[in-house]
Amino acid sequence: MLEQSVIEEIADELVAAGRTRSTVPLLTTRYPGMTVDDAYAVQSLWKERGIAAGRRLVGRKIGLTSKVMQVATGITEPDYGVIFADEVYENGASIRFDSFSNVRIEVELAFVLGKPLSGPNCTLFDVLDATDYVVPALEILSSRIEMTGRTIVDTISDNAAMGGMLLGGRPVKVGDVDLRWVSALLYRNQTIEESGVAAAVLNHPAAGVFWLANKLAQHGTSLEAGEIILAGSFTRPMWVEQGDTVHADYGPLGAITCRFE
Repeated sequence: MLEQSVIEEIADELVAAGRTRSTVPLLTTRYPGMTVDDAYAVQSLWKERGIAAGRRLVGRKIGLTSKVMQVATGITEPDYGVIFADEVYENGASIRFDSFSNVRIEVELAFVLGKPLSGPNCTLFDVLDATDYVVPALEILSSRIEMTGRTIVDTISDNAAMGGMLLGGRPVKVGDVDLRWVSALLYRNQTIEESGVAAAVLNHPAAGVFWLANKLAQHGTSLEAGEIILAGSFTRPMWVEQGDTVHADYGPLGAITCRFE
């Protein structure tokens, strides 16, 4: 385990990188013995720094849950991060491109909880019972740590590369649609770039949520009613540039659009 002073130094470095829209060198290169537990300790302290600065926690994100995402990143296990209220954008928003670093988009479903969820024995059925509704979502990835050579330790420390998110389309109850077969087409500037089906996320998008509840139990915490849970991407991350328009078509569940100004 890293010394607490080193964890504090890294967390403060990442806070500063987020403020200046810059990237810092790989943590695993600078601290070769850094572990996943160290990375979550950094993320937890980074979160506390945000709350102390007046940011409000509204949910969690799960990353690296699908094979396509694991192949794209070379990482073989899921991770998680936190979502602050100032990272949530409305459907149709014009978003400042320079608010982020290394901007990419992922296609996801968001679970909005009506009841608390806790591990260590949380199941898919517990998630379905606790979910108020499911809604289409896009995640904006933003990296405060350099991209080349990243490991899961770097990614977790970087709040799982969370930059922002959009909710849109049509919210549905879990019993009103087969969540495994929710599909989406992802466009950049009117050209289709990616497509996917939600079952790519651990065979059921709710599986990521119970994984998260059980993982949080190992860190002494749980999910609260009202939290938004981004359940993981079922497409590869799509790079975007300044001026791009992004459109995700979820068929019967509606669509999400944004523009990066």
